[in-house]
Amino acid sequence: MDFTNPLVYGVPCFLAFIALELTYSKTHDNKDLYDWKDLGSSLSLGVGSAILAPLLKTISAIVLFTFVYNVFNPEVNGVRTNIMGYTSFGYAWYVWLLCMLADDFSYYWFHRQNHKVRFFWAAHVVHHSSDNFNLGTAVRNGWFTIFYKPLFYMWMPAIGFPPEMVIVCLGIEALWQFQLHSTYVPKLGPLEWVFNTHTMHQVHHAKNIEYMDMNHGGFLNCFDKLFGTWKPLDESIDIEYGVTKPPNSYNPFIILTHEYKDIWKDMKRSKNWRHKFMYAFGPPGWSHDGSTLTIKQYKKMLQEEKLQTEELKKAS
Repeated sequence: MDFTNPLVYGVPCFLAFIALELTYSKTHDNKDLYDWKDLGSSLSLGVGSAILAPLLKTISAIVLFTFVYNVFNPEVNGVRTNIMGYTSFGYAWYVWLLCMLADDFSYYWFHRQNHKVRFFWAAHVVHHSSDNFNLGTAVRNGWFTIFYKPLFYMWMPAIGFPPEMVIVCLGIEALWQFQLHSTYVPKLGPLEWVFNTHTMHQVHHAKNIEYMDMNHGGFLNCFDKLFGTWKPLDESIDIEYGVTKPPNSYNPFIILTHEYKDIWKDMKRSKNWRHKFMYAFGPPGWSHDGSTLTIKQYKKMLQEEKLQTEELKKAS
């Protein structure tokens, strides 16, 4: 069965909604929501990603998923049968729901590893590098994630989901992720219990220490809650968007490569091969001499300071 990737129709809608939000913000009381140079960078990166995605990600994903599907789900007497012995999945409505759930699980771990492994972060930091949070930022995508993202989804065709079904679910996931990048949508009441919402994604894009590395989910928040990375928006905290080590440039190629250059510089700081490995594949902020800290170390330090302050208050 053939399906069309929803992103084919999504891209024109992306541009239309960006234009709508931009116009609304400039004509009302939020003129600083968009910065023209920053938007130009985001759109340039988005156009590049839109060109590369059909050429590389979609084709490579289809080829990879089809190969994996065929290996683990050979035809037996004309019927696709998984090597575990059951009939491979069809296209029933409940299979689509299961595929979307599996997709969201895969997206969670793909996204979380983008924040936990520095080499992946070097590709993903592009998306977080803007100090603005708007629909323009939603298309500010790194170009290099397309080379490894399909690897996080290989298990899905392996257990029997048809490759084209996985591709469609990936497209639906991307559509949901786009619309999350707006500050105009308030908390959504009971929907917040289940879905990853706009306010939760604001938390994800914040560089406030207490918010960093939280809310990695796709369209659901259950995996963040299950694995301890969920945090709701605290409206008493003034959010600062962006990253702690920004590229300080509107040049798309500098934005794309600045973290790779920093990795190379850090690897040269030590002759120890373990240190070199950790600078590339350890968590962002890791250092062999403690000169820089990871988010986990920062949060632990802040927690210890908070406990010490509370103890001093009790003692006084």
